[in-house]
Amino acid sequence: MSSSSKVVYEGWMVRIGRRKIGRSFIHMRYFVLEPRLLAYYKRKPQDNQVPVKTLVIDGNCRVEDRGLKTHHGHMVYVLSVYNKKDKYHRITLAAFNIQEALIWKEKIEQVIDQHQESQVGNGNKYISFEYKAGSDSMRNASSSDHESQLSAQEDEEDGSNLLRRTTIGNGPPEAILDWTREIDSDLSQSTNTQVFSRKHWRLLQCQNGLRIFEELSEVDYLPRSCSRAMRAVGVVEATCEEIFELIMSMDGTRFEWDCSFQYGSLVEEVDGHTAIIYHRLQLDWFSMFVWPRDLCYVRYWRRNDDGSYVVLFRSRVHENCGPQPGFVRAHLESGGFNISPLKPRNGRPRSQVQHLMQIDLKGWGVGYVSSFQQHCLLQVLNSVAGLREYFSQTDERIATPRIPVMVNMTSASMSSRKNLKFQDSSIHPSFSDPNIVPNRNSVMMDEDSDEDEDFQIPESDQEGYRSPPENEVKIAAVEEPTDQIDLTLFSGTLRRDDNENARNCWRISDGNNFKVRSKNFCRDKSKVTAGKPIMDLVAVDWFKDSNRMDHVARRQGCAAQVAVEKGMFPLVINFQVPGSTHYSMVFYFVTTKLIPGSLLQRFVDGDDEFRNTRLKLIPSVPKGSWIVRQSVGSTPCLLGKAVDCNYIRGPNYLEVDVDIGSSTVANGVLGLVIGVITTLVVDMAFLVQANTEEELPEKLIGAVRVSHIELSSAVVPELPDAPAE
Repeated sequence: MSSSSKVVYEGWMVRIGRRKIGRSFIHMRYFVLEPRLLAYYKRKPQDNQVPVKTLVIDGNCRVEDRGLKTHHGHMVYVLSVYNKKDKYHRITLAAFNIQEALIWKEKIEQVIDQHQESQVGNGNKYISFEYKAGSDSMRNASSSDHESQLSAQEDEEDGSNLLRRTTIGNGPPEAILDWTREIDSDLSQSTNTQVFSRKHWRLLQCQNGLRIFEELSEVDYLPRSCSRAMRAVGVVEATCEEIFELIMSMDGTRFEWDCSFQYGSLVEEVDGHTAIIYHRLQLDWFSMFVWPRDLCYVRYWRRNDDGSYVVLFRSRVHENCGPQPGFVRAHLESGGFNISPLKPRNGRPRSQVQHLMQIDLKGWGVGYVSSFQQHCLLQVLNSVAGLREYFSQTDERIATPRIPVMVNMTSASMSSRKNLKFQDSSIHPSFSDPNIVPNRNSVMMDEDSDEDEDFQIPESDQEGYRSPPENEVKIAAVEEPTDQIDLTLFSGTLRRDDNENARNCWRISDGNNFKVRSKNFCRDKSKVTAGKPIMDLVAVDWFKDSNRMDHVARRQGCAAQVAVEKGMFPLVINFQVPGSTHYSMVFYFVTTKLIPGSLLQRFVDGDDEFRNTRLKLIPSVPKGSWIVRQSVGSTPCLLGKAVDCNYIRGPNYLEVDVDIGSSTVANGVLGLVIGVITTLVVDMAFLVQANTEEELPEKLIGAVRVSHIELSSAVVPELPDAPAE
């Protein structure tokens, strides 16, 4: 083992897996993270002890979040570390509590980022490194390619909540409703965002120290027994992790804070972030005459990079959880918790907890007794007050020793639930970890930051910032050329229609609908309306095929080829939507010429590492159900950090193929959107991110609005065969 001075982090973690003969195992192993190596041992290493297994850490490595797994009756939080050049060789480690798993994840990503920062600063490929001490050591580290490049300076400086390309379960289930996306805007400091949010919610009452809101958005049809969505908002003096672990439990601890809970069990564990839950409600409204209610729902959870947790519910029919005798099966249209960190007060951690429910309690008489629906819904929402009181009973901050497991608490009635799957909650004493005391200060993220997620500190304030060479061309002050483009020359498979109520079409979105970085952003982080784009959107294609469609700009007669023939420069953005049938929505942006030295010209002619850290998308759903608006959100996103982008630089054009399927998070949200795409109006703005005062203010490449798109209107393109490599 190397000297202790080279150790970045070390401690006991859990090893789980399956042997070659098929029998699973769970062990405690001692993990050591060094600047170039992750290794684990059967016991704490001494002298030159050989590790059981090693993995070389460089800028090509990824930390994959596997979520919660039930293994031998133990619930563990699983991480998998691998090199993207050799995904078959990886190290999997797990923890009994989320805090320790998060520390390891942050420490490993910190080492990866240091390698990427070193590569960017030196302008070289990653240096190969070979560890020969162990018999199971890894191969040489591979050189970097464009897919693995992230801006280390940007990740370190900005408190970003942009998604890394790591697996988070399989993404949200297709029909689950992520209501937190829009409600999160209540926490924003933007006045415009707050006004936008108030149009859909109103304060109904204050109860037990909670604010109770009622949804005001219009719906086409709402059953008499299904109330509008309601949410409770309150502040709990506890960390997000403590609250999350309590919410995820379905054992005896839930009786101490949730008065509406009677029983809960696990039906199926879909993946580390998704499970099917059976839940009985304890409702005290004329129980002598009203039958009790139960639920079977899918539960999905995720942890955002800002330290917040989201838990989403929606009813689901499951073959192993049919109707139960003596219970009415209620329908949960949407629900869950949103737990966000707040600044500590008087040395105590604080979190804002939002609990939303939209439920149909069913039953023939419910629709005629409105007070029953509201009473029961308020009883469920009051669990937020229960959480607050639960944590306020003691001044001691004791971390939860393990992630809770759902257990069978009513064994007497087990015969009536023989089809449900139950989990053992006991943990053998040998898995206790007396040697590890998690250090919360070692977590790298700034939980209190509400700054722009992709802000990068300018040269004057950033330590170690590499100044551009003296001979580098300065950014041109004027980006947009003055020549007008004849739009009648171009056509696409999707028609253009500027009518507000038109369907199955596109039109140019007003740039003033989007906020971009101002000239003074480096000093005061201010933003302004974007204004006129620097390129013209001339056509949109809507394609489908049995295979993924790459390099569509080579198709003869397309808008890109027409622009090249006319001496103009096109930028093609190809959004690739995976599925049994692959779809592609292709946007053609055209300019008469590239201004030498402009940010756009540097993006077009730059390398893939530069492009991945600069191409930004600002999405918006101006028309559609509030559920979909919450899922899509309106947060700017660096495409190269969220999904895989393939850049094809032709002789007189640039095509960006955006593979939505490369991110399980984006793919999960897309699964929700694609099912209701005919009811949506979607705005998208594209721009090259500006990081320095010379590059500011930001200018949009272009903005588009697509309205009520029908999947059946997509056409099969005629693409020439790809040239042989």
